[in-house]
Amino acid sequence: MIVAIDGPAASGKSTVAKTVARRLGYHYLDTGAMYRAIAALAIRREVDLHDADALAELAANEPVTFSYEAGDPVQSAVWVSGLDVTVAIRTPEVDAAVSLVARVPEVRTAMVAQQRRLAGGDNAVVEGRDIGTVVFPDAEMKLYLTASAEERARRRHYELSDAGHAVESSTVREGLDRRDAVDSQREASPLAVADDAIKLDTTGMSIEEVAQRVVELVRGVR
Repeated sequence: MIVAIDGPAASGKSTVAKTVARRLGYHYLDTGAMYRAIAALAIRREVDLHDADALAELAANEPVTFSYEAGDPVQSAVWVSGLDVTVAIRTPEVDAAVSLVARVPEVRTAMVAQQRRLAGGDNAVVEGRDIGTVVFPDAEMKLYLTASAEERARRRHYELSDAGHAVESSTVREGLDRRDAVDSQREASPLAVADDAIKLDTTGMSIEEVAQRVVELVRGVR
C-alpha cells in the first residue's frame, strides 16, 4: 500500500510522514530529500542553477541513495555521488536552490523513476509535492497537508535556528513565498492537490494530532 503525502514546504508533511511510517511499520521515502541532494551536489560542484542541461545530467548520472539503522523504516542518512549530504540538504543555501533544480523536467523524470523503484511494491509512506498526482497517481491513500503561510514560516524558522543557522524570520517567509510560487507555477509536475486527496490543514495542530489522524485514515482503507 502506498500512502502519498503531498504539501508545500513546512506544512509538516516530513515529520508527520516519518511518524506514520514508524507507527505502521511502512517504508518511508522523502522525495524532497532527493531533489535537495541534487541541489546540494550542484552547489558543491558550482553548477549553474539555471543550466537545465547540467542539472539534468547530474540527476541522470548521480543516483540518490539512503542508509538506514536496523529496524527503523526512516532513513538515517542521504547520499549522492558517494557524499553524505544529510546535513547539507537542510541548509538555507539548498532551501534557496532546490526549486530551481526541481523545476527542470528532465530532473523530475530521473527522480520519479528512482522514486518508483525505491518505493514500488512495498508498503510505503511517500512524501513530496507530486506523489499523489504524478509519482503514484493510483496510491490507495492520498493526503495533502497544508498550513497558513505564517505557521509554515514559523516552523521553518525554528527548524533552521535549531540547526544553528542564523536567519531572519522575514527572510524565511520570503523564501517560502518564492518557493510556493515556483513549485505551483512550474511546467513540470507542479504542486497541486490530487482530485481524490484528503486535504488536512495542520495550522495549530501538533504532530501527534496530525499523525494520529493520518494513521486512522490509513487503517480505515487497509
